[in-house]
Amino acid sequence: MQQTVAAAEFLAACALSRVDAVGGFARDGLLSSQEVFTQQLVTGLSNGMIIALIAIGYTMVYGIIELINFAHGDLCMLGAYFALTVVGALGVDQWAGTGGMMGLVLVLVGTAAFCGSLNWSINRLAYRPLRKASKLSLLVSAIGASFILVNLGLFWGGLPMDVFADGTSSAAPKAFPALVSAAPAAQIGDVIYSRTDLLVLCVTLPLMVALTYLVRFTKLGKAMRAVAQNPTGASLMGIDVERVIGASFFIGGSLGGFATVVYSLYNQTVSFQMGYRMGMDAFIAAVLGGIGNLPGAVLGGILIGVIRSMSDGYLEARWTNTVVFGILILILVFRPSGLLGAKLREKV
Repeated sequence: MQQTVAAAEFLAACALSRVDAVGGFARDGLLSSQEVFTQQLVTGLSNGMIIALIAIGYTMVYGIIELINFAHGDLCMLGAYFALTVVGALGVDQWAGTGGMMGLVLVLVGTAAFCGSLNWSINRLAYRPLRKASKLSLLVSAIGASFILVNLGLFWGGLPMDVFADGTSSAAPKAFPALVSAAPAAQIGDVIYSRTDLLVLCVTLPLMVALTYLVRFTKLGKAMRAVAQNPTGASLMGIDVERVIGASFFIGGSLGGFATVVYSLYNQTVSFQMGYRMGMDAFIAAVLGGIGNLPGAVLGGILIGVIRSMSDGYLEARWTNTVVFGILILILVFRPSGLLGAKLREKV
């Protein structure tokens, strides 16, 4: 009887913590193959939506000024540290009921504003002076900005606060408080849909709908599309190109801020190196879907999330990066512009 209870407790813990050994449950008879697949699909879709939000920041910037902003992932890392600082300074993890919901909204909005402002500042200080320089100069400046943000995160992790373990080990991963419980919100058979899964959907889907409306139906969105197609022509038509570019950086950074809070709540750990993984997944998603294409970034993010989850579940986790990059290479070989990217003719 004790072994049965222990097995049940282990199964629940693994389902809630999303360990990579889910594929082993089917072999042991604890979960059916269909239930394993569905559980992995739920996890993959949740992670994919987070990746998609970050990938949108990449593709917005590239679509307008054709710059791969390699600092974007590390910007999200600083956003996670900012959110953790706010939680620790205000004790948001101790707020309950309506106050807890307000605290979560405060952390989400505050982090989005922080990341948006930081991204705008990076553009203003590092990228704008090099706008007329070669694309290689811009690329090098983006890599330099990434290194600066990584080191800022390393110093930030040494703050003498309880949430940073009193700053005794700045490089160590930090536990992110569970502002949203990972308890099951719904369960069909042995497949668990947690509250954090619902949080991902409740945050990411409205943001994507709002962004779609902004780009397609607002004056700023039309200006963005005009600048993306022809910056010189847009300037001649009276559009403030630099203002539009700055707005794109701010919006992309804000989406990254929302995404990094959801990511931290979903995985419950942050580190100063997390920006590399987040940025790499988002960059791959943007390229896979067609960089410069917003729907393509969303599609690519979901695909990367699902591929990673399935690889973790059915293969060993050490093979996941190989699988992801292998699929990316195959798609780009047969469709170099990405899944939804348009084929453009080069002028000679």
